[in-house]
Amino acid sequence: MTKFPFDVVGFDLDGTLLDTAWDLGKALNHALALAGRAPVALDSVRQYIGGGAAQMLRNALLASGGVDEAAFPALQASLLDYYGQNIAVHSRLFSGGEAMLDALDAYGVKIAVATNKREDMALRLFDALGLTQRFTCVIGGDTLGPGRAKPAPDMLHEMVRRCNGTSAAFVGDTTFDVGAARAAQLPVVACRFGFWDLPPDELGADAVIDHFDELVPVLQRLG
Repeated sequence: MTKFPFDVVGFDLDGTLLDTAWDLGKALNHALALAGRAPVALDSVRQYIGGGAAQMLRNALLASGGVDEAAFPALQASLLDYYGQNIAVHSRLFSGGEAMLDALDAYGVKIAVATNKREDMALRLFDALGLTQRFTCVIGGDTLGPGRAKPAPDMLHEMVRRCNGTSAAFVGDTTFDVGAARAAQLPVVACRFGFWDLPPDELGADAVIDHFDELVPVLQRLG
């Protein structure tokens, strides 16, 4: 088999590896109800996702009347508690994800996750879906401490370090992901099927894919 050009491939979680929109949306609406706000249509919740649970909640509150900073910590805690209890009701790999992970495994690639979701939540979700063993490392938005989540490059540098990598690429769906990869000087692929905060072709990625069937050939070309 031809050698793969990257020994580490990292992924964002929400909107990249997994379609988590409905489970996140239900948790968001639980918090919005506590704040006396109208619910977000689950088909529209993707526009609020990105940057972690706190950013998602803040985005939705801003869109519905503003943020009460004094009440915000309790609302965020309620959102996370609800989400933790209902974390994998609807969430699944995006189409083609399992075959794509199998293909990377066959090439001997170390697969990693760098997500702004809290690390314990990411691991709980992967455990519930039977995916944890797929990953050499999982780094969450709180793993390295304040100020070091994406779009800072720190998580991606740590991802490469933990995987003992020499060449890595990253796959994401938002400005947080592309910004982190650019700052870390890693090639980056954006997903059109994700929860993007800008049109995918405007994110500044090295390539954009419509389906996971395209990812391995695209990474081979980028390498």
